[in-house]
Amino acid sequence: MTSANLTDVVQAEQGTSLWKDAWRRLRKNRLALFGLAVLSVFIVVALLTPWIAPYAYDAQNLDLGASPPSAAHWLGTDIFGRDLLTQILYGGRISLAVGFVATAVALVIGVTWGAVAGYVGGRVDAVMMRLVDILYALPFMIFIVLLMVVFGRNLLLLFLAIGAVEWLTMARIMRGQVQSLRQQEFVEAAVSLGLSPATIVRRHLVPNALGPIIVYTTLTIPSVMLLEAFLSFLGLGVQPPATSWGLLISYGAETMEEYPWLLIFPGAALTLTLFALNFLGDGLRDALDVRGSGD
Repeated sequence: MTSANLTDVVQAEQGTSLWKDAWRRLRKNRLALFGLAVLSVFIVVALLTPWIAPYAYDAQNLDLGASPPSAAHWLGTDIFGRDLLTQILYGGRISLAVGFVATAVALVIGVTWGAVAGYVGGRVDAVMMRLVDILYALPFMIFIVLLMVVFGRNLLLLFLAIGAVEWLTMARIMRGQVQSLRQQEFVEAAVSLGLSPATIVRRHLVPNALGPIIVYTTLTIPSVMLLEAFLSFLGLGVQPPATSWGLLISYGAETMEEYPWLLIFPGAALTLTLFALNFLGDGLRDALDVRGSGD
């Protein structure tokens, strides 16, 4: 018996929790660990940007203009003579913020909606889920554009607008999880103790559905970031003087033939982040799927 198998036997005899077992399986997935490491680095860099950025955010040098990478400007400068590395660092803060905050909004709405529909059931469930089906049929991009036109373009509205159209899948996932859990013995015990439906959902059903919620979160963040990049590319997302990776890509696409570095470096930052999130999401899905685990 190898040492690895012996370790697994010892852990099985000692007993382990779902989360420890999931972490053990996740550590065996190199792509997932790579994604986690890359994402952690990007988050730390985003938080420390004001202290590590090589130049001031609004520092311009019109005489320098767009220049290729050099010792003074590692990633070059844009047409206004602004350091591209500094722009990417600050743009990453907004892109990551949009991804995390908008996803949080989607989770709050989707988890609440799906949990209520799944637990109450009956006509309430039918009406709530038919509304979800109707919203699925609507063109979300037009909905977001209308919100921007009616209420104006600001960062907070962008968070809320994107989050408000990304919750539907989470609602369906949560409803299915709650429907499979509500017949379990621990739910019946909670009902017999006289706990209110809201308490049962909050303290018993939602915590037991954290696995699918976590996986969906890691897979929704890249979707949200892509949507923000697309909106910024169309001029409907982040507005100057603020910037994001999507806005930088939009500027770079306009001048890609003359100044290709203005497109390559912001595009690489966004692509690497999206790959990292997808690798992590796939790894978490496999790690938390006990039925699909072969070890």
